[in-house]
Amino acid sequence: MTDKSFLLHICCAPCGGGCVERLKQEEDITPVLYYSNSNLCSKEEFDRRLESVKLLAQAYNLRLEVDPYDHEAWLKAVAGLEDAPERGARCEKCFAFNLERAAEKAQKTQSDFATTLTVSPMKSSRTIFAIGEKLPGFIPWDFKKKEGYKLACKIAAELNFYRQNFCGCEFSKRCSRQG
Repeated sequence: MTDKSFLLHICCAPCGGGCVERLKQEEDITPVLYYSNSNLCSKEEFDRRLESVKLLAQAYNLRLEVDPYDHEAWLKAVAGLEDAPERGARCEKCFAFNLERAAEKAQKTQSDFATTLTVSPMKSSRTIFAIGEKLPGFIPWDFKKKEGYKLACKIAAELNFYRQNFCGCEFSKRCSRQG
């Protein structure tokens, strides 16, 4: 796979580190990072996470592409689901929004792609795969396997990444305060 470009949709550096390490070590893939995170509740949060993604790209000598922040488009995509529970229909729409943007970028660069979303124990890889299988070039990598989340946490600590305590949207932030 090294002769073809590979795009890795990245939601944040803490999730991305373990995914990058696995791709490089196990598959000999040097991915292009595609930071697409318009679901984040503010431009400040977007930029804060982006700073750590830049550190990850630098640490692994990777190219980074940034999808411009467009929270209004994301809000339209999840409209009517603002009060949906975490891990429910709103999250599915959010995954679809981000994966569709990654698929568009992958098509433009003639790349296959995967997502770091599957490393989180808070996200259903099965749901992400069901959305992704409808998109051209999607590779269903379950980065949770082989202690992927543990590896991601280790790398995040070593590289001192900003670690957020909520998924990112204003609705998950509200829920994290209730719990």
